[in-house]
Amino acid sequence: MSNNVLLNSVEHKDLKVVTARGAEYGDAVWFAVTFPQEFRTAQAHYPIFFHKDSQSNQFFAVTLFGFQDQENLFLQQDNWRGCYVPLMLRRQPFLIGQQMVREDGIETAQRVIHIDLDNPRVSSTEGESLFLPFGGNSPYLDQVADMLETIHFGMLDSKAFIDLLLEHQLLESFTLDLTFSNGQKQQLAGFYTIHEENLAALSPETLAQLHQKGYLQAIYMAIASQANIRHLLQLKNKQFE
Repeated sequence: MSNNVLLNSVEHKDLKVVTARGAEYGDAVWFAVTFPQEFRTAQAHYPIFFHKDSQSNQFFAVTLFGFQDQENLFLQQDNWRGCYVPLMLRRQPFLIGQQMVREDGIETAQRVIHIDLDNPRVSSTEGESLFLPFGGNSPYLDQVADMLETIHFGMLDSKAFIDLLLEHQLLESFTLDLTFSNGQKQQLAGFYTIHEENLAALSPETLAQLHQKGYLQAIYMAIASQANIRHLLQLKNKQFE
């Protein structure tokens, strides 16, 4: 269960956030949501696929960390193997909220920072301080605010991106048959990838539209990222040595 509250410098002046990586902090996940603006960095490290949420039936782009639920092959004790942790994991325990503010008699929605007080990263004794001793945001909290803004606009853009992928039938489900070094076999299923035949058949006008929005580059980055499956297999096989 979450305990999300509006972050403020009075009630939460002594709060700290642990930034170390580890299963005990919620990092034992096998994929995380991503968005086109993050593809350039993420594709250098992780396979990027698409996942359909079973409750909302919405599609999301995801970075893959393992081959089964709760398997993160990039976690090694309290260390993350690799130089980049996707933003949707790094944002924990924060999330974006909205509150209504009145300016000149007009009510408008304003984005604000919420924090999950029950998240294991929240501490009063260790980690990064959220506020300065005599008031004001800490440099860490300013970084969090920038990160949440990036995620907010990235997810809005991601919806438009995926809507176009669906409109042009550019997503297809796949099953990947895996054999590990110990002889164990496993299937990776439940994800979607770019339908390359349909992509190749798009009209010049549609390709120009995708290019203009920056989505054609994102599509090819997602395709190129699939080579990282080999790296995941290497990490998995190391467990059997």
